[in-house]
This record gives sequence, structure tokens and C-alpha cells, in this order.
Amino acid sequence: MSSKNLLVELFVEELPPKALKRLGESFSESIYQELASRKLLSSSSQASAFASPRRLAVIITQVSDVAPDEQVSEKLMPVAIALKDNKPTDALRKRLAKIGRENLADLWPNAEHGADRLYIENDGKAESVYLSSLAKGSSLLVGLQSALELAISKLPIPKVMTYQLYENCQQPGWDSVHFVRPAHGLVALHGSDVVPVSVLGLQAGNTTQGHRFEASWPEIILQSADSYAQQLQEEGAVIAGFEQRRAEIVRQLNEAAARENLKPIEDEALLDEVTALVERPNVLLGQFEQAFLEVPQECLILTMKANQKYFPLLNADGRLTNKFLIVSNIAPADPSKVIGGNERVVRPRLADAKFFFDQDRKKPLESRVLGLAKVVYHNKLGTQGERVQRVSAIARAIGQQLGGDALAQQADQAALLAKADLLTDMVGEFPELQGIMGRYYAQHDGLPDDIACAIEDHYKPRFAGDELPRSQVGLCVALADKLETLVGLFGIGEKPTGDKDPFALRRHALGVVRMLSERQLPLALDTLLQQAAAAFGKQISDPTAALADFIYERLAGNLREHGYQPQEVDAVLSLRPQNLGDVANRLAAVRAFAALPEAASLAAANKRVGNILKKAETAITARVDAALLKEAAEAALQEALLKVKPQADKAFEQGDYTASLQALAALKAPVDDFFDNVMVNAEDPALKANRLGLLATLHESMNRVADLSKLAA
Repeated sequence: MSSKNLLVELFVEELPPKALKRLGESFSESIYQELASRKLLSSSSQASAFASPRRLAVIITQVSDVAPDEQVSEKLMPVAIALKDNKPTDALRKRLAKIGRENLADLWPNAEHGADRLYIENDGKAESVYLSSLAKGSSLLVGLQSALELAISKLPIPKVMTYQLYENCQQPGWDSVHFVRPAHGLVALHGSDVVPVSVLGLQAGNTTQGHRFEASWPEIILQSADSYAQQLQEEGAVIAGFEQRRAEIVRQLNEAAARENLKPIEDEALLDEVTALVERPNVLLGQFEQAFLEVPQECLILTMKANQKYFPLLNADGRLTNKFLIVSNIAPADPSKVIGGNERVVRPRLADAKFFFDQDRKKPLESRVLGLAKVVYHNKLGTQGERVQRVSAIARAIGQQLGGDALAQQADQAALLAKADLLTDMVGEFPELQGIMGRYYAQHDGLPDDIACAIEDHYKPRFAGDELPRSQVGLCVALADKLETLVGLFGIGEKPTGDKDPFALRRHALGVVRMLSERQLPLALDTLLQQAAAAFGKQISDPTAALADFIYERLAGNLREHGYQPQEVDAVLSLRPQNLGDVANRLAAVRAFAALPEAASLAAANKRVGNILKKAETAITARVDAALLKEAAEAALQEALLKVKPQADKAFEQGDYTASLQALAALKAPVDDFFDNVMVNAEDPALKANRLGLLATLHESMNRVADLSKLAA
């Protein structure tokens, strides 16, 4: 048994760039895991993935040519069936004969022959007869063949192609193959030895191809698995590793930008895509006419990135310049033709953007609002025009609560204009610019910045970690837009299920949570949902209860992601606090309370009180008749409550939740004494009712900030 490094490469036509990184990782991981499951790898074996536009490959270290033999046990049948009077039954003999071990039955009870042995063992339920035998280790040929087939079947392929093979087919005639792109070569080297596996109609060898135009030789004969990356780079002009190629692109981008005292735009997705498009990156500098910079830079940046895969260059102030970087796949001695060709290609794109911008500004944004009545939003919820009216009504109500008539009027105006840019030529060409273009066109029309920025900001936050709207007007419209979406879609039954959320309702709910909590807006959640539902009239079913649950679930998940313990989150959110801006302060108070020495005892007592009150046969009122306090312990508890409750309530009303909870620490001793010495369910109905009233008062006092019973172990 020998151990060497293993190379597997599948050489194909250009793979889909946006999927290349995932394809490379999946190919590598699947082969590694399958070989490991067959015991062909050592504990220190490692896999290195390679993925370029025309190849998926993996090098795995310390791979054995054959796995070690292994002693395995197999349960045959219960003893009651296998043996009678301690002799093998016909059932056991037939089972052993089926697997070629019939001689072991004749040897019972000393049933041992070489590595094979019959024995009895209790499996936890009953005694059974087991067979222990030596399993021959899998060969690398068999293991790798299985690993390759499994890896190909598990690739996250966006779309499968069907193509035919003719040359070197394993069957005469045409063979149909289903794969992401036509495959042309397969390499499998164990050290320098070819492993004769086959897949996709290809037989493994030791040759591959390099760069289409710049390789030194049409074919590269690989010396061994270890020389793969070096030979590809030196003879094939290809950097095979995805991460190595990506790092080289970043290095060249930064160097080229530094020479111009500029910086390339940061875009991880674009960087991954460009890495998947080139085998030998060569960064070049291009430029366009200064006149195009009159167009909003978001338009120019988007068209250069989305259509041409260029990296726009920014100055020290973050403003777009007329220079950009091209990641070429060739490195000619004279790059002028490559640069000139790219400059000629980008110019019409920028000219289109300028044309759209100029044409759109000929009509005021407000004139487009009526056209939204012709744009369908949802077949059950009407047009975008109807939607805008609902968003405006909700925004007005929110503005009225936050800033009176002035803010309500601004929010109403911004909401009416928020979707108008959907009908502009620029947004029609680049939907990603919706909101952004609305701001530019509103500013061109002379509208105040608060209104213009609210048009852009009403989409925020668009993703996790995105910034929130800049102004109160923007917050009003953004909240209204997201609440209208949530209430409307929940109201017609379009709720997220499992991992499916086609309308991004989880993201909308988290946006509502972030705006209410991070900006500490004094708005009650239930009131907001009711106002949003009212904007629909009788068009939908009332979804507010289910939607409130949905929003609290998003809030709970968000808090746990930010480091709060589940029991802390449960303690606060079980009370369904209406002002989400208070939640962080409540959590801080709960954490401080939990650190007190009295906390565990009080939490346990609170849980006990809650259970007692739930079992009460009649409704309990938090009222105490001092004349009915017969026991010293209940009188002491009442006296402590009369002292502590006003302190805790005052701190609560002032928003000092930490002080409110910490005041409760003084109740530990009287509460413990009460449960040690007082029978709550007294035979006298009046005493029982009074003691339940005392516990209800205690429960009410202890659970204003959070449900402390959730902290009980």
C-alpha cells in the first residue's frame, strides 16, 4: 500500500462565471469526502480546490492506492430464530450460505474460521447472532470512480446541457451526455501514475490544455499531481487556483489604480465574476470622455460593472472619474488595441445612459404618478397607483405621530412620488437604480432634499447591514412601504414557507424591526399594523395578529445574532413590548438582574407564582385586603410589596428598567418566607382569594420589564 498525492481535473468548455466558485468547491469537497469515507485518506490529508473558466480540479494529499482491510460486524438475526437447543437453525444456515459462510454453522459454538467468526451479543433489546468478518479495503480505482460520479451528480449546476460525443466513445455511435458544459478531458494522477477512471464519456489520462491563445504548447503533459499548478502556469499561462487568481487580480487592480492616485471600486461579487472569466489576468487602464460624468455616477458605475465587467476608478472623495480598469484575459506586448477596443465598446453604453438621463428630465417626476395606475402590482392587490395611495396614507399617519402636520405632509408628498421613477427610461434599463434616479429627478424638479432623499431611502434597508433612511421623512415612507407590503401580502395569504420567501417578507420585517429599534421611534407596533391594515379597507383579511408574531420572530432572531442569550430574549419578548426601541434597554436590565445573587430564587418563585395563577378556578384580581392577612409571612410580603412596588413602578415609568428590576431584589426574603410558611389554597375561600390576589400583585410587579420566569433554570 503506497500513499501519494492525487490530482483530478475535468477539462471543459467555459463554465458559467457566477457559479464557478461554488462548482469548484463542490467538486473538491465531494471527491474528498467520498475518498475519506472509503478510508483511502489519512487523518492529515488535505484538499486544494482549483477552478478556472475551463477546468474543475482538486489535489488531495496522502491518498492510498488501497484502503486497509477492516474487521466489520453484521447483525444476522435474533438468537431465538438463529438457534434451537444451541444449534444453528435452517434459517441461520440459509443466511450464512447466502453470503458464502455456511461452514461457520458446522463449527458452532466455536464458529471461527480465519477472520470470520459468529458470536452472540445483546443489542439492548434482545440477544442476536452477529458475523464478524474481514472486509477487503477499497482500491483507489474503485473509490475514485465512485467519487467522480458522485461529485458530478452533486454539482450545483445552474442549467444542464445535453450534447453528443462521437470520438473516443465507449459505445459505438453517438452518446448523449448531460453536463453543465461539454467536457473534453479528464486527468487522474496518483503521484505520476494514471488512475484509469472514466466519466462523461472520457477516459482519464495525464494531459490537459492551457490558455486558448497564450499556452506554450497545445497540450500539457503533466509529470505528476504535485507539478500541476506550476506546469499550468509556466507552460499553459493559466493560474488554476480561484483564490490565487483572485488575489493576483486584486494586486494588479490596486497597483494600476495607485499609479493614477485613484482607487478601484470595491465589489466582491464583481471580483468573483471577473476571476471566473479569465485564466491569465492582465489589468489595463481605459478612459472615456469627461462629458459623460454629467450623468449620475450610479448610472455610469452600474453600466460599466454590469455590462462590461470593468472596475470604475474613484478619486479620494469617492467621486467617479473618467478612468476605469479592464481585466483582460490576454497579455499582448502592445495592449493599445485591447484598451482601444474596450473604450469603443463602453462609449455607446455611456451614451445610452446619458440619453436616458436627458430624456427623463424633460418631464417632471410628478407627471409620471398617474401612469402608475396602468402598472400591475399584484393581481389581488391592484396597481402600483393603488399601492402608492396606500403607502401615502400609512406614511401620513406615521408622520403625524412622529412630527405632527408638517412631517405628515412631507411624508405624504414623498410617498406619492416614491414609485414614479419606475416609469423612467433609466430605471426601465437599469431596475437596480429605482429610488436613486427618483432622488436625482426630484432634485432636478426643485424639490427639497428631505423629499428627494426620502424617495431614494424608502427602499432601505435593502439587505442585512444596509444603512437606514437618513431623515424622518425617509423613515416614515420606508416604514410605510414595508408595512404596506407585509400587511398586503399576509392579508392575501402570501406568507413565507420554509426556505421560500419570493416577496422577501423576512427582509421587509427585519427592516421594520431595525428602523423602529435602532432609531428608537416612539411607535407602537400593533398601532402601526392596524393603520397599515386600515389602508386596505375590506380588500384583504385582517393579518395583524399573524404578522405581529412574524415580526417578533424576526426581532428575536436578530437579537440572538447580536449576542443576546435565548432566555434573555424570551424573557423580554414574551411580554410583546410595543415600543421596539425599548427592547435593548429591557435586555440590558434583564442581564443586570440575572447577575444579582437574588435573581435565581426570584425567577423560580415567579415561575411558581405564574403556575399557581394559571390553575386558579376563577379570574384573579391583583387586590389585597389587609384584614385577611392572617399569617406573619403574608403580612411581611404585603409590607415589602407596598415599599418596593412604588419604587419599581416609578423607575419603570422613567424608562430606567435596570433600577426597576433591581428594586425587586428586596423581595427575595419575604417571597421565600411566604412559600415556606403560607398555604395559598386555604380552605377558607376568602383567605384563598386574598392570597391569590397578593400573588397576582407580586406577579404584576415582577413582570413589567420582562417575564422573569423565563430566567428560571
